[in-house]
Amino acid sequence: MTTSNAQEFLFQRIKEMLPQHVSMVDTVSEILHVSSDSAYRRIRGETPLILEEAKYLCDHFRLSLDALLHIKGGSTLFQNIRINLDNYRYEKYLTDLINQVQHIGGYFEKEIIYLTKDVPIFHNFYYSPMIAFRYFFWMKTLMKHPAFEDRYFELNCVPPEIEKLSRDLVSEYNKIPSTEIWNTECISTAIMQIEFYKDSGYFATSSDIRTVYEALEQTFVHLKNEVEDGCKFLPGEDPKTKKNNFKFFYNRVILGDNTILVVTDRIKTAFLNYDVLNYLTTSDETFCNPCYDDLKNYMKRSTLISQTSEKQRNIFFNIVFSKIHDRIRHL
Repeated sequence: MTTSNAQEFLFQRIKEMLPQHVSMVDTVSEILHVSSDSAYRRIRGETPLILEEAKYLCDHFRLSLDALLHIKGGSTLFQNIRINLDNYRYEKYLTDLINQVQHIGGYFEKEIIYLTKDVPIFHNFYYSPMIAFRYFFWMKTLMKHPAFEDRYFELNCVPPEIEKLSRDLVSEYNKIPSTEIWNTECISTAIMQIEFYKDSGYFATSSDIRTVYEALEQTFVHLKNEVEDGCKFLPGEDPKTKKNNFKFFYNRVILGDNTILVVTDRIKTAFLNYDVLNYLTTSDETFCNPCYDDLKNYMKRSTLISQTSEKQRNIFFNIVFSKIHDRIRHL
């Protein structure tokens, strides 16, 4: 690829990645610390990019210089989003997720495809007891925050700002069309965490254990309602006022790996979760296009149970409810 073609390709990729309401000239100007006129000349190809400038742009937009120069090495460039637990806060975790979802929402056409092995985080925040348990588990077990070392879980442990951010995250996710591919084992991690706290004596009262399980059950009752209506909405909202934006697949064979693919009118971006909170992300076409094809194949081998296949939908949710009810009976 010639230098001029590589520069043209780079700015075409950047254009694809930017939401339509964001100015590419202003963005490039800010990244390269040049005037708007200088940025415009680079975008039009009148001023060649130096290698350092190309690196700044590639780093900012998580692009590969190898792909830019059309070097075939069989490698994919990922950005590693790893949380430093020593100086990280739960508020920032939620705020970062909200900003990411809002960024996706800025595209004209968008879809989130989620192949999950756990309950997706967005479905954890419908009811206060689940919001409280997620927050406490994150602080005590994942972050090992010293203030939580000797604390027991109580339903009133959540600061108001955390509850608001949790609901804001769900609200933003509900605006974006999504496709989720589930297996009935996706409930297992949530149950395992509650059981771990129960067996470890981390609940302040036995009634709190029941309340959390009942909130988990309510969560799946609400999720079932969303699946039946084919749209996402908050508890108390009228689904008739919402657009059909939710496809739900029941996969009996494959337990997912928490792969998220964001598909917009301009670009595809993959997010691969690892170590619970961390993830790798890339917009490399050589990775994202086959990933998209794989997810489509998983859908073909699954049963669409949103707004259709009532029998299969009941089978899926009855299995999930039976797992929860079994734990409640043994309290």
